[in-house]
Amino acid sequence: MATENNHNPELLSLDTGGTMTDSFAVDQQGRYTVGKAQTTPDDESQGVTDSFNDALGKWGTSIKDGSGTLQGTVYSGTAMLNRLLEREGDAEIGLITNRGFEDTHRFGRGIQSWADLSYAGRLHAREHEHPDPIVPRENIRGVRGRVRLDGTEMVPLNEGEAKKSIADLLDRDVDVICVTLLYSYQNPEHEQRLKEIAEDVKAERGDETPVWLSSDQNPVRGELPRLNSLVLEGYAVEPSRKQLYNIEDALEQRGYEAPFRVLTSSGGTVAPDHDWLVETMISGPIGGIFGGEYLADHLDVDNLVCSDVGGTSFDVGLITEGHYPTRWDQSLAKFMVNIPMAAMDTIGSGTGSYVRVDRASNRLEVGPDSAGYLVGVSNEESGLETPTVTDCTAMLGYINPDYFLGGDIPLNVDRAEEYIEDQIAEPLNQDPVETARGVLDIVERNMTNELRGMILGLGYSPENYTLASYGGGGPLHAAGYTRDVDFQDVLIPEWAAAFSAFGCATADYSYRYDRSLDLVIQPDMSNAEQAAEALTDTFLGLKEQAIEAFERDDIDIEKTKFKPGVRMQYAGMLDDIEISIPDEMWDGEIAAEDIELLIDKYEEEFAKVFKRAAKSPELGYMITVAVGTGIAPSPKPSIPDEDLVSADDPPNEAYKDGREIYWDSEWHDASILEMEHIQPGNTVTGPAVIEAPATTILVPPGFEAPLDNNRIYHLTKQ
Repeated sequence: MATENNHNPELLSLDTGGTMTDSFAVDQQGRYTVGKAQTTPDDESQGVTDSFNDALGKWGTSIKDGSGTLQGTVYSGTAMLNRLLEREGDAEIGLITNRGFEDTHRFGRGIQSWADLSYAGRLHAREHEHPDPIVPRENIRGVRGRVRLDGTEMVPLNEGEAKKSIADLLDRDVDVICVTLLYSYQNPEHEQRLKEIAEDVKAERGDETPVWLSSDQNPVRGELPRLNSLVLEGYAVEPSRKQLYNIEDALEQRGYEAPFRVLTSSGGTVAPDHDWLVETMISGPIGGIFGGEYLADHLDVDNLVCSDVGGTSFDVGLITEGHYPTRWDQSLAKFMVNIPMAAMDTIGSGTGSYVRVDRASNRLEVGPDSAGYLVGVSNEESGLETPTVTDCTAMLGYINPDYFLGGDIPLNVDRAEEYIEDQIAEPLNQDPVETARGVLDIVERNMTNELRGMILGLGYSPENYTLASYGGGGPLHAAGYTRDVDFQDVLIPEWAAAFSAFGCATADYSYRYDRSLDLVIQPDMSNAEQAAEALTDTFLGLKEQAIEAFERDDIDIEKTKFKPGVRMQYAGMLDDIEISIPDEMWDGEIAAEDIELLIDKYEEEFAKVFKRAAKSPELGYMITVAVGTGIAPSPKPSIPDEDLVSADDPPNEAYKDGREIYWDSEWHDASILEMEHIQPGNTVTGPAVIEAPATTILVPPGFEAPLDNNRIYHLTKQ
């Protein structure tokens, strides 16, 4: 049955951040609406349903009333990552590894001690910090036995030690036993035998403690990342599965029967009961990258910077010549992991970041800790005693205190000013207003440095890129963090507040499986036939895994597609690149002549990612990892396309009562506009503030923001 206004919801997607839960609803014609609600970390289902109902309420319907036409919901969020960051995992984990390697988890690797530091800290190698281990040393056991790099057995597994280690860990009442042995991705027999022994010991005791193998989760090269990924599955991911089931149950109670899926860091979506969910840990900010790719393709933009300002962090990703790289060397809260992720950098600087004065240096300090959903001291019900970035923006007039989250959270600007003056301005002997603006200067300069470092570090120039600014705080700070960088254009989609949720809506239902190969291809192609046979056998095995996953989810296999890919590098290189195998090359097998075509595609991608790096084909090539992805297409949103009006100025109904804003050491009388009344073709000239329940766009003096036919603002300096 058609709902009021003739909108029949077909797809719901959401992004549960540390502060807000954003939702994005798509109807059967591809039209969209967005919603927002406070995140409820103790029970995410409440914030999710509130946000969905906020979005669907704009169409005159609700989750319950619109459930008959829904085909799916896609979830993304940071709950798993926040659980790790805040060390709130509730699992007692046991770990079995090779004798002599019991301290690997505690020691880590050199890169792990500085991977998440600031750009300056990494550049000058002036500091390092080892993360606190997840697994206590007393819960780690070493067992003798060794497999070589090539997968052959060097020392048999000591089954007596294995049995004793398992019994010891069960005596310690661990919640899960993780098993990570050297080179098990090449030969998993020792891990599998250890699990068989564990099942026998458990049967004798009547114990049901699960035993997980790294060779089952993700059989790829990298001993420490493989170990960490398995440990994080138990510590941060598995407890979050309960939250996912709660959300699924809450939707079902409202008559919702369509599939509930979770976004992965590689761009697909999986069911919440998928065997392994560690790939969904960073799904929230990653969603924006996928939304950026979808937008860039629609706008025919080759090079796009995706910048997301949330309550706790600033996230940046690059799309270069239509390509966003996939990394394996990412870290999560300082732990190196081996899960595929769209390449993205993050700094702990967001709208909820706490602001303090460092008593030792007597200098301003912003973040990295955040107030999250509590917003700041201006939210009187928060109980907070430390001001935040949001308090500073409210004090400077950028935020309407009566319209924050549509008025759901009233802000007391006088209270914010009092705390900022007492805790920050007076210790620094500074004017409170200048101090508040100084806080934003620090935050936005850090964001600018992050943008420059990421782009210039890859050998590119900002002048070659368009920037998309999104997230709840992106439009508010875009002018500040882009004004000293000459981007081709700065885009602010009208749906910026829910852009990551929009990115979720562009993702297909898919299962990805990876397997290390370390397959060498000689420069003269003399072993091309053997390489083709090895690739074919591996791809067929990965395809079977994907089929099994889809069958478990009751998805018609005839409607799915298998897309193979590889990670390749020149022999002797340290970095490999992920390459999708073209459809015309895969018909169920890889032929010898296809290997040369694959190399051509690799060299084409290599030139995009390493623009100024030297190629070395004379050394040959190595296929490091085979990638197999099963895909079931899902509904997609449409980018708005409306007729432009001839009037430069917005209509009268767009204007609200004006107020003063502080910019460049002066107070300015600013125009205040309601976003929904601005028409495509109108230009908002600064000083102005564009308000909506979910976000605020600041157009400072000397800037303007024309709205195009796609309902995207183009923030430019006059």
